[in-house]
Amino acid sequence: MIDERPLAHVLILGGTTEARRLAATLAADPGLRVTTSLAGRVAAPRLPDGEVRIGGFGGPAGLTRWLREHAVDALIDATHPFAGTISHNAAEAAATAHVPLLALRRPGWVPAPGDDWHPVASLDEAAALLPTLPVTRVFLTTGRMGLAHFAHLADLWFLVRSVDAPEPPHPPRMATLLDRGPFTLDGERALLREHRIDVLVTKDSGAAATAAKLTAAREAGVPVIVVTRPPTPEGVPEVADPAAAVEWWRRLSGTAPGGANRSQNRPS
Repeated sequence: MIDERPLAHVLILGGTTEARRLAATLAADPGLRVTTSLAGRVAAPRLPDGEVRIGGFGGPAGLTRWLREHAVDALIDATHPFAGTISHNAAEAAATAHVPLLALRRPGWVPAPGDDWHPVASLDEAAALLPTLPVTRVFLTTGRMGLAHFAHLADLWFLVRSVDAPEPPHPPRMATLLDRGPFTLDGERALLREHRIDVLVTKDSGAAATAAKLTAAREAGVPVIVVTRPPTPEGVPEVADPAAAVEWWRRLSGTAPGGANRSQNRPS
């Protein structure tokens, strides 16, 4: 007898390594439809398994509508730790559509002995701190979207590393390095040395693929300005790895001990 019940549907807000790993695991289940949504800010993104949609939803109202129209049973926010707008939109839309929501966030970086870290709460604070330090050559790894915050710092030289080419406004004295991690420790050591970097500016993305720069900076005695990540929206449960997100879904859907029947979770 053919089971004609509709497949359960999980929407993943993606763009991270963790999101791709999660999609690969969930998409292997023939009883599950998995869609990953990508913001479209990277020209050639690494596509995950399962279905893929690219582009914004049009704010929380648009996302709410999409959840309902596509009969989404669960929403997993596996975006970058600094994608604050979409995370808050997801929290509002999930609450409105009565769809269970989980945040998948890799753990943040932790300073090690010998690190000279300067935590700041925003890119504006990072830009304000730079002229107060005895530095002239900046390695900026905060992404191409935030360069406008540093555009007024004409007395400093910047090495900007990003996946895609940055657009103005940006610092007037700047070299661009187009590259995508993972990065090796030897490569990061050579980069700091060759460009005579005396300060690193980064966001606390927590990614292992880009953590080697922190070790290289520590070894070279280079200070690091670290932009701390925003908190997960209030009331949204959070896990640290794809395996825990899979377990959350299995319990929610009733495919793990103690889980609820998934038919009871589908939004109406």
